[in-house]
Formats: sequence, C-alpha cells, structure tokens
Amino acid sequence: MKETIVKVNNLSHRYTKNWAIRNINFEINQTGILGLLGSNGAGKSTTMNIMCGVLNQTEGDVQIGGIDVREHPLEAKKQIGFLPQSAPLHLDLTVDEYLVYCAHIRLIEKSKIRNAVEAAKERCGVAHFSNRLISNLSGGYRQRVGIAQAIIHQPKLVVLDEPTNGLDPNQIVEVRSLIKEIAEEKAVIFSTHILSEVQAICKDIIMIEHGIVIFADTIEAFNNYQRPNSIVALLENPPPIEELRSIKGVVDVSFLDRKQVRLEFDIKQDITESFVKTSVEKNWRLREIAPEKYSLDDIFAKLSKKAINNSEKK
Repeated sequence: MKETIVKVNNLSHRYTKNWAIRNINFEINQTGILGLLGSNGAGKSTTMNIMCGVLNQTEGDVQIGGIDVREHPLEAKKQIGFLPQSAPLHLDLTVDEYLVYCAHIRLIEKSKIRNAVEAAKERCGVAHFSNRLISNLSGGYRQRVGIAQAIIHQPKLVVLDEPTNGLDPNQIVEVRSLIKEIAEEKAVIFSTHILSEVQAICKDIIMIEHGIVIFADTIEAFNNYQRPNSIVALLENPPPIEELRSIKGVVDVSFLDRKQVRLEFDIKQDITESFVKTSVEKNWRLREIAPEKYSLDDIFAKLSKKAINNSEKK
C-alpha cells in the first residue's frame, strides 16, 4: 500500500459565528497535481492555512505523512512546502542569501545547506541568478525563487496558492512547466479560482464553494460532470425545422448554419440513436453528430448554485 501523503478529516473552521469551511474531507495518496478550485472567499485559503500549520482549526484534523499538524506542528511542517499568494521574498537579498536564510528557517543541517540551496536553484532554473538581488528579477523569476524556498527542504507536499497570478502568458507557461516537473516527485496542491489553470495542469480536482466540498474527482470526471442534453448534427440534406421538432423526445431545434443543427432533448431520453436511424431512413445525409458538452464555466456555475441551494436548506 502507498503511504497516505495527506489526510484531511472533517475539517471545519469559523472565525466568528459563521463557518468559513465545514466538514472538508480528502486524501492524497500519490504524487501529481491536485487542483483546489473555488471562487474568491470560498474557503481555499483557510483550508491551506490550516494544512500548513498557519491556523488552528475549530474542528477536525489534518495529517501529513501520518503526522498530525496540530499535535506535532514542527514534525508535520518538515513535510510541507508552502508558497502563499504573495511570495515571502526579501527583495534586498540575493537569491543565494535568501535561500540560505530559508534553509536555516527549515532547520536544515548546516553541513547540508549549500547542497540544498544548489539543488533548489537548479530545479527552479535560477542558478544563473545566484548573486543577483531578488528586487532585480522579473515577476516570473521571483516566482521561481518563491517555489525554490518551498522545496528547499525536500517536502512530501508542496502547497501553491495562485502561483501564476500576475504573470504574463510566457511566464505562466514556464511556471506551469516547473510545477509539472516538481509534481513528478512530490504531491502538489495547486490553488486557483481560474478554471483554465486547473484544466491545463491538474489531474485531480477538489472544488470548494461556500466552505464545503461540492466536487472531488478527476478533471476528466469534472469535465463530464453534467450529462449533455443536446446534440449538434451536420446534415447535407436537412429537412424543414418543423420535421426535426416532430421527432419524439426533441424539445427544441435551432439551425447554427444552413446544414448544422442543434437538437435539445429531454434529459431522460437520449435521442441520438433514433435520430441517426431517422436520418438514414429519410436521406438527410448525416455527416457528423456529437453531443454538446458544457464548458468548465457552465459546470462551475451549476455546482456553485447547487452548493448555495443545499446550504440554504440546512
């Protein structure tokens, strides 16, 4: 059996009388990137701060490598690397000075600090800036230094809070590539409110909204969460729209162009098979047919609405 890297059990926290998060549960049992997705204020930062030992939870527990974060914070934090949304950089230090400082904070043995610094710089592609002031680095390279401090002590878990925020498109691609490399050896939690970010690099996803988990599965399952209730067909010899509307189970029809048509149907009755059969019988000369998928934004909106309705019922 693989070792459980992260176990979050019934995690709840409130700052005043209202719950910021409630009954969060998930496990990470392998390396790779887990997307922590949610809108601003959904509870992502609260969850990450508790996991990293920055905040003590009201209820529940978090274990990193089998170590309880609340009961044994120092031992647990040795297994965690954290890059908050605002990278904790000292701009008046050089890259080397800063990473040596971080190594001391992480209680790395003095004899091993130089090797740890060199390994982190090499991994993050900043070795050629060793003696440059951090204030003179671009946003992308500053973020790389921030990631270097998060992995300098070789943690099992790396938590990144919106790591591409504020970067230009080229820098975003470079940082994503770096995160993918790190995730080959470590478990990475990638927090964001941007759906395309999750789609680009994450294999698994946990979606938090209004302080509760409303989805936890693979990104593929997330994309396919809603069963489509419409198809788009390309017909070389399309019939009048009234004839298409008369097909059993069809609730609406619209032509996208002269030959391409969208058919919406009752969610309980997939008409695809019967439509293909009818098109052959009536010589509509069907060339293409495909189900319409909801976009990630559509799914996000539907799941968010579901969370609001469930919370109002409680």
